[in-house]
Amino acid sequence: MVDKAVCLISGGIDSCVSVFIAKKESYEIYALSFDYGQRHKKELACAKEIASAIKAENHTIFNIDLHKFGGSSLVDESSSPPRSHDLKDIGRSIPSTYVPARNTVFLSIGLAYAEVIDAKAVFIGATATDHAGYPDCRPEYIEAFQKMADLATRRGAEGKPIIIEAPLLFLSKADIIKKGLELCVPFEKTWSCYLGNRKACGRCDSCLLRLKGFKEAGTKDPIEYEFLPSWYS
Repeated sequence: MVDKAVCLISGGIDSCVSVFIAKKESYEIYALSFDYGQRHKKELACAKEIASAIKAENHTIFNIDLHKFGGSSLVDESSSPPRSHDLKDIGRSIPSTYVPARNTVFLSIGLAYAEVIDAKAVFIGATATDHAGYPDCRPEYIEAFQKMADLATRRGAEGKPIIIEAPLLFLSKADIIKKGLELCVPFEKTWSCYLGNRKACGRCDSCLLRLKGFKEAGTKDPIEYEFLPSWYS
């Protein structure tokens, strides 16, 4: 019998590589994405393409409107995501793009879905290289959520805990991209930009970290950009 895995897919690089790792480990993939009131839906379009590329058994887009709470420049249009930062300054503090408790909300829904379909694992593309900016990407957070999942689910109570898998947790962005290249990940189908234009902006923190990762991995990013920083060429 093939084990099932719920894989959280945002449309970005990290979640894309994470689901390809799950596929390599012979899991039957049940993709889960969230329409949470984010600034644009382009990442959801990419998530659909990734789920199709991985031949997911099913792809659910779950609607949960975090825009009602606000508190982040990703869901509140009254503030703008940071742009044109020096790379050395990114991650020094929690940015305006932090969505309060987002990973906790997403993992909790993923955990519920996993129980329903009797999945063995929930995969998330969290990486500790983001933890300085995002507290819900810390290794301690993943460990704590695992303990909660063990205590709060029927599977856990019956001695068959659902495993919270964060296979990229200790990898740099460059190492994640290298791993993706090994797995033939279609990076051209991914989206990282905080804006949803035809081309990525090349100026927001997410674009800058993505470009830095590709440069350090020794390969070119296959998506198009409106602007490229001088250090990328």
